[in-house]
Amino acid sequence: MGDCNHCTHERALSVEDDITVVFHKVDSHGKNSDGDDHDECGDDERTAERVHLQRNCHVLCHYGEDAEERGEARGSEDSQEGSEKKTLCPPAFCVRNKPASSRDGSAREEKPKGCSGLGLFYAFLSTVFFSIIAVLVKTIQGVHAIEISAIRCFFQMLFVMPLLIYHKTGFLGPRDKRIFLVLRGFIGSNAMILLFYAVQQMPLADATVIMFSNPVFTSLLAWIFLKERCTIWDCVFTVFTITGVILIARPPFLFGGHLRGIEGNYTNHIKGTIAAFAGAIAAAFTFVVLRKMGKSVHYYLSVWYYAVIGFIECIITVSVLGEWKIPFCGRDRWLLMLIAVLGIAGQSFLTKALQIEKAGPVALMRTVDVVLAFIFQFIFFNRAPTLWSLGGALCVVMSTSGVAVRKWYSSSRKS
Repeated sequence: MGDCNHCTHERALSVEDDITVVFHKVDSHGKNSDGDDHDECGDDERTAERVHLQRNCHVLCHYGEDAEERGEARGSEDSQEGSEKKTLCPPAFCVRNKPASSRDGSAREEKPKGCSGLGLFYAFLSTVFFSIIAVLVKTIQGVHAIEISAIRCFFQMLFVMPLLIYHKTGFLGPRDKRIFLVLRGFIGSNAMILLFYAVQQMPLADATVIMFSNPVFTSLLAWIFLKERCTIWDCVFTVFTITGVILIARPPFLFGGHLRGIEGNYTNHIKGTIAAFAGAIAAAFTFVVLRKMGKSVHYYLSVWYYAVIGFIECIITVSVLGEWKIPFCGRDRWLLMLIAVLGIAGQSFLTKALQIEKAGPVALMRTVDVVLAFIFQFIFFNRAPTLWSLGGALCVVMSTSGVAVRKWYSSSRKS
């Protein structure tokens, strides 16, 4: 029927996804084959070996017993040929004589889980770094908040540029997402400038508390622009937040003209309050834009737009205002460098925390920022908080914690 010099070995690769791949291997036996050789090239020869590929990339090789017996009977020449067949599957990937139960167990073996509290630890580190930045901004004298923002954006550009080249994301991003990237950069940089200005104009803890109210406004803006669900709890948390801001601002028409615990005059205090409140809303808009973009845009590309647009905006604004100054004290120059480095580290740890942990626990961990602000204000600036400031901070922290817990609970039920 056919020439026995070329006998076909059939090797079937079976994958758990019901995909079977068949390879045909041709063995040359020499020209002096006879009828017995033809019998050897029959059904037993075609069932020489079978290789099963599991989904977890472990290769299980099963060689037919008949083929091994024939390899021993053939002599040295056929033994070499049998050894060649066995080396077709690398030994490092072969698991022989394993029962089916053990193979299935290894296929279903899960990866070991990491440390459960690592994400919260990263969130705590980012909170500490951001709190230290606020202290440093408050410490530097004679440098405008916009100039501090420009220096931070400049070093952030230097840090992000190699990462964009490494990840091959480009510097412009997807064409349909560029308008959102520009908005993210413009609004986010303005939020940073307003926060720095508020810290310079009013007590550190008060500015931090007002700025920390942005999660409540994020829920409202997401309801308006993204059509996300808004519940009665969101309205309650908003009322609590506005109450807290009023307790911190203490407008004269509600609290009278004689106010205690205000840094400088009341004009600077109200300027700082307005800047912090506007910064909180700007930060909320930034989060809404990031939600709109989703995960289709790489994080480093978003930070790149934030740094570039912020740097250009700060340079133009400082030049127009004529506020560009080089710090006279060498210590302030090092502090400006430290602000930039800590800003990069804080953003990196916060991003890593959100990648590992859910957003709810991370937002709850960020409430530590308020506690650290009061502690640092007392230690470094010898200013004890007033009861009004503590009451306002309690209202804001309760509101933001309520938003975080509610979203955490909703996401847990969905999952």
